[in-house]
Amino acid sequence: MAFASEGRATSCLPHRELPGRPPRDGYGVYVYPNSFFRYEGEWRGGKKHGQGKLLFKDGSYYEGDFVDGEITGEGCRHWALTGNTYTGQFVLGEPQGHGIMKYQAGGHYEGELFRGLREGHGCLVDADGQVYWGSFHDNKRHGQGQMVFRNGDKYEGNWVRDQRQGHGMLRLADGSTYEGQWHSGVFSGQGSMAHCSGVIYRGIWINGHPMAQATRIAILGPEVMDTAQGSSLVLTVQLQQDNGEVATMDSSASPTLCPAPRPRAQSPGLPWKVPAPTHCSLTGTLVARLPGNTSPAVPGAVGEQSEAASSSPTSTLGPHHQGTTPSCFWRASMRWAAGPEARTTGG
Repeated sequence: MAFASEGRATSCLPHRELPGRPPRDGYGVYVYPNSFFRYEGEWRGGKKHGQGKLLFKDGSYYEGDFVDGEITGEGCRHWALTGNTYTGQFVLGEPQGHGIMKYQAGGHYEGELFRGLREGHGCLVDADGQVYWGSFHDNKRHGQGQMVFRNGDKYEGNWVRDQRQGHGMLRLADGSTYEGQWHSGVFSGQGSMAHCSGVIYRGIWINGHPMAQATRIAILGPEVMDTAQGSSLVLTVQLQQDNGEVATMDSSASPTLCPAPRPRAQSPGLPWKVPAPTHCSLTGTLVARLPGNTSPAVPGAVGEQSEAASSSPTSTLGPHHQGTTPSCFWRASMRWAAGPEARTTGG
């Protein structure tokens, strides 16, 4: 009789799964034999199915949809090792479809992914606040896209594996623009640079530099000129080689350096009109760089720009300094490629 009573009492207890086996159906908790995974959520036919949370021993986790034992559907995945968190669509355990990836180091990506990598169209914001909108392939900027750099420079055009390549337009924060061909992140091929000073260069670029290169600008005329502060004067300048010879072009297809279209063009001497004081010095090589050449996501060799002002006796665009990211700068000796003489106006 006592045995029968115990049997009846036992039959009234809740149904329990056999030790070491996952729940069959409904809601349940299961710790895997290797103790690395712990799942709490819905089950169907002995498989994770429905809403649930999968915990990893290292602190990582996934919470969201499961289908027939696989991470598939909408959910959130956190990686303890990197600190990154992804919220969006999953297929067979990997981020795939549309989602948002937030990076522990700063910045985020919102857009399309395939097998955990950026693929398709999306928007990437890096830790410095630089923003890229456009196409991605194999986790890199690839195809048509536009980017705003932290110093205000803007680029719109073609990309190849995180490098500006093909045709593109660069608008510098100081108002200068470049439109033309790019290769490996620098001006290369046919292109036109309109500098904020009014000087325009149209022609061939090689590795970020004009194809034909003068080494210095010579101001023609008397060494001393009497001027009044705030007044204008006219100077004639020449682009010369190191030996003093005038830089010339081989053909009409060669590069040209000219001012923005203005009246009062004169010949044969092309005047350079600048505000007093009269001394104007330009030094450097014009170069285009994408911030982060050493690494696609980390700003690398960078520099700064300064502009000529009517109250400043010298206009100098100097060498790069770490910490800023202009895409166009001047350095070393003057490397403008041009015809015998060039003109710009100011004041």
